[in-house]
Amino acid sequence: MSLETFRESKAYKWTSKVISFLIGQWFFIFLGVFIALAHSYPEFAKQGGTIRAEYSIGYGAVAVIFLISGLSMSTKQLLVNVANWRAHFTVLSMSFLVTSAIIYGIALGIKASHNGQIDDWLLIGLIVTHACPTTVSSNVVMTKQAHGNDILTLCEVFIGNVLGAFITPALLQMYMRGTWEIGNPSHQTQGDSTVQELYAHTMKQLGLSVFVPLFVGQVVQNIFPKQTKWCLTTFKLNKVGSFMLLLIMFQSFSTAFAQDAFTSVSHASIIFLVFFNIGIYLFFTVLTYFYSRPFWILRVFKEEPNELSSKLYRYSYAFFRPFYYNRKDTVAVMLCGPAKTAALGVSLVSSQYGSHNPKLGIILVPLVLYQAEQVMTANVLVNFMRKWIHAEDKVPEDEETSVGSDNDPKK
Repeated sequence: MSLETFRESKAYKWTSKVISFLIGQWFFIFLGVFIALAHSYPEFAKQGGTIRAEYSIGYGAVAVIFLISGLSMSTKQLLVNVANWRAHFTVLSMSFLVTSAIIYGIALGIKASHNGQIDDWLLIGLIVTHACPTTVSSNVVMTKQAHGNDILTLCEVFIGNVLGAFITPALLQMYMRGTWEIGNPSHQTQGDSTVQELYAHTMKQLGLSVFVPLFVGQVVQNIFPKQTKWCLTTFKLNKVGSFMLLLIMFQSFSTAFAQDAFTSVSHASIIFLVFFNIGIYLFFTVLTYFYSRPFWILRVFKEEPNELSSKLYRYSYAFFRPFYYNRKDTVAVMLCGPAKTAALGVSLVSSQYGSHNPKLGIILVPLVLYQAEQVMTANVLVNFMRKWIHAEDKVPEDEETSVGSDNDPKK
């Protein structure tokens, strides 16, 4: 049989389709492999384990992601996005206040139903999860894949996690009263650190794994622009970021399995969390979309101000109209708003409740599961987000900019 005939055979065509499908789904395949490894050998990549994952992965893998970001982003656009205070307000209010308040209400409703299979500490873990700051690495990776404004995303994750060291403990003190008094961190005798120590740890981790590699990347790409572009294209460094994300999830699952997190709750609770996390992530994503593009802004401010417009209209237009974000910014906000960090979240929770607290495993289950499911769900959504961003493009994608709020409501 000739090679030409073999290529025309059904066996070859079906084999090619299967291989192409598997290559296209490499992220989910590797995720499954890493979860299986974390289950079988949790000591290898847990915090304080064989490879000291809190440093090799917690710092190393995250640093690689932000080094690549520093190499690929414009310094000018970075400064523009740092000054975008409206986006910072939108993401911070959604990430900390809106999501946590909704989850708090849902947790109260579940507790009121007196379902014996759902442990109260699991519900406390839900509240703790959604009081945590947005995730660092996956947001940047996913926004890049969706062709959104990844520079804005980088600003949001840095600001959110810096403030999270203060805001998360304050939210827990606010929510853990009355009904949830047993989960108040101030009542836990096993607490490991003060807020000051927690902030110092957070700043150390963000400084070494985010700021330093980002700064190095910016310096290198400004000194060697052509060589940097060649390296990014030739070695497909964007794919490296996705693999680093898998390593971060490997660390989170290894730590959870090592602490017997998944065996400390009932199977019914795990099943409930799996479906609940997907549903609530999708709900928060849709909610963030409407929060990012309020329909009333287009109705009130239909036209740009002109010489006939009143001073009130001109000032109101200048203040409110930019809150209706363009598509690239909207995608960045949609990925940052619902996401929660496990990398810094585990440190936040452990410091508040104590690393030897017998309930720590149960509290961490919602956080670890939510991180994995938000990444898997976002990995599917980015394809639709990318198509939405480019749906009305009138210029090639490589000529598109990714900064600023467009005044055209169609975009």
